[in-house]
Amino acid sequence: MARMHSRAKGKSSSKKPVESKASWVRYKPKEMEIIIQRLGKEGKSAAQIGLIMRDVYGIPDIKKLTGKRISKILSDKGLLPELPDDLLALIRKSVKIRKHLEANHKDQPSIRGLTLTESKIFRLVKYYKRSGRLPSDWKYDPKQVKILAE
Repeated sequence: MARMHSRAKGKSSSKKPVESKASWVRYKPKEMEIIIQRLGKEGKSAAQIGLIMRDVYGIPDIKKLTGKRISKILSDKGLLPELPDDLLALIRKSVKIRKHLEANHKDQPSIRGLTLTESKIFRLVKYYKRSGRLPSDWKYDPKQVKILAE
């Protein structure tokens, strides 16, 4: 199946290790949760924590070893941010595009990029409201959300 906003059809990406247990990992699941909690208190996102765990600690897959995802561990500890990481990244992107359009209001490709980005935001907001991650009265307003992005 093709990508949503382009005609690209590739699915190339990195692959997870096939083994269910990584023999080189010397950390126990409880120790991994403590490390994740410490990184969460430092203000790292779940994606950043996953990269740190992979690159610094040599842990390939948290879910296979602990049985929980990083975001689940953070939510159990009460460290999950109010806005999900992917939604916040899209909001920051739309704020940057809007700032660019203030100076370059005739830039048609950027106008299309803003439309595509905001449609992704609306779809994600609908999903997160359904799943209970966002309150049902939360609304994306480009003027007020600018504050959240910083």
